Amino acid sequence: MAGIDHAPPPFFKRGPAPLALLTFYIAVSLAIFVVDLRFKSLDLVRQSIALVIDPVQRVAQTPGSLVDYAATYLQGLRALQQENSELKHNQLATAPNLQRLAQLEVENERLRKLLAVKEREKASGQVTQILYTARDPFSRKIIVDKGQQAGIVAGQPAIDETGVVGQVTRVFPFSAEITLITDKDQVVPVQIVRSGQRSVVFGLGNGQLELRYMPANADIQIGDVLVTSGLDGIYLPGFPVAKVVNIERDSAYSFARIFCVPIAGVENFGEVMVLDPRQALPPAPPESSSRPGGSGDKPSLQRRKKKTAGKEN
Repeated sequence: MAGIDHAPPPFFKRGPAPLALLTFYIAVSLAIFVVDLRFKSLDLVRQSIALVIDPVQRVAQTPGSLVDYAATYLQGLRALQQENSELKHNQLATAPNLQRLAQLEVENERLRKLLAVKEREKASGQVTQILYTARDPFSRKIIVDKGQQAGIVAGQPAIDETGVVGQVTRVFPFSAEITLITDKDQVVPVQIVRSGQRSVVFGLGNGQLELRYMPANADIQIGDVLVTSGLDGIYLPGFPVAKVVNIERDSAYSFARIFCVPIAGVENFGEVMVLDPRQALPPAPPESSSRPGGSGDKPSLQRRKKKTAGKEN
C-alpha cells in the first residue's frame, strides 16, 4: 500500500493556483489601462468593437423600443381623441358667436366707411420655432429660428395663439432674440377691457407683471383682462396681455400695486408668430400751434384787434 502513487493522472493535473491567476490578470488589466490612458493605443480597437456590437445592441433593443413605441402610440392616440372631442365641443359652443362675428365685422367695416374712419390694420406675420432660451438666468429671453434672412427686424411684436409673448430686441442673420413681456426691462402699454382705462404694464422678471401708475381708487378688479392699447406704435390694439390676480391698496400711497399674470404661454416653449411692423403713425402736430401764446394764435389776435378798432371808429 505504501508503494501506491496517489498523484492524479496527467489529464486531471491542475494548472497554476487561482490566486496566482487572479494576480496575473489584475496586473495585465492595469498595464492595459495605463497604456491606453497614456498613449490612447486602444481607441481603434474600441471603435472596431463598437462597430461590430452596435447592430447587435440595436437588435437587442428592438423589442423594448417596439413596446415603448406602442405604448406611446396608444397614449397619444387616446390623448388625440380626447383633444379632438374637446375641440369639437368648443367649436359647437363658439359657433353662434363666430357666425355673428363675421356679420359684425362686415357691418363695422361699412360703418367705418360711412363715418370716414380709418380701417383697422390687419395682423400678419410669420411663424417661427423657438430654439432655446437665453443663457442669462436673470432675463426672460428666447431665440427663434428666423432672422435677417426672413425679414425680421428689431421691434416686431411676437404672439402665440392666446396673446402677446414679447418683442424682438435683437436680430442675427439666421436667428432673432425675443424679450418676453415678463422680463424686468419690458414695458407694454395696455388697456383694461372692462373699464377702458389705459396704463402701462411692467415685467417683474419672476413670471409676473405689474400694472403701474393706477390711482389707489381706480376702478379695477381681480380678474380684469388687459389688452394692448396700441398707443406705442408697436403692438396692434386688442391683443390679450395679462389678467389681474392681486391688488394692494394703501391710502398712504397715491398708486395701487396691481399684480398680473400673462395670458399667453410665455414660459411654454414651442412656436410663436412674429407680427409684421405696424404702419408709421402720423407725425405729431407742431408745439407752436398747440401753445396758447404761440405763433398759431397770432392771426386770431390780429383779427380781434381789427374788430375792436372797427367798433371804436
